Amino acid sequence: MMMKTLYLVRHGETLFNIQNKIQGWCDSPLTENGVAQAKKLGDFFKNISLDHAYSSTSERCCDTTELILQNRLGYQRVKALKEQNYGVFEGEPEYLSPKAPKDFETFFLPYGGESSNEVGQRMLKCLTKIMAKPDNNQVLAVSHSGACFNFLRMLQDPTEELAKGFPNGAIFVYHFDQGKFQLAKVIREF
Repeated sequence: MMMKTLYLVRHGETLFNIQNKIQGWCDSPLTENGVAQAKKLGDFFKNISLDHAYSSTSERCCDTTELILQNRLGYQRVKALKEQNYGVFEGEPEYLSPKAPKDFETFFLPYGGESSNEVGQRMLKCLTKIMAKPDNNQVLAVSHSGACFNFLRMLQDPTEELAKGFPNGAIFVYHFDQGKFQLAKVIREF
């Protein structure tokens, strides 16, 4: 059986990204720069034979996915690929968030949000199910910074990659073999 590849992509830059607001399950549109990032991602993926594509149900991810695919391939919207739910902090300034990633674990629970581990487990279950499908070999999935981080955290210590940042348009390339993910590289040039 051939090794499968998952391209997990963070959506393009949004209005809330440049306004330093917490997005989570709420949404804001892609900026002009975000649209340009998604189009550059589309150029990158033109040379890759994707057989399936998935997106978070958030508009910013669907728009990014559509700009990447340019109607070359359909895609499926999947709720489990959504960002962490930050409860009442959604749409609020980012300075209200905890500063250290470890503090994210349960901080948002009393405010109607999710824990980091819930997000990581949700992403792991969802992406494992997607990649386990027999005809899913070269897969695109568009998601969010926190969701991508918490997925990585389920697999390995994310400290080194986090220090390099997860910019808009980052591509996490994972190999999937015998039910397990292995991070191959992170492409941050978009």
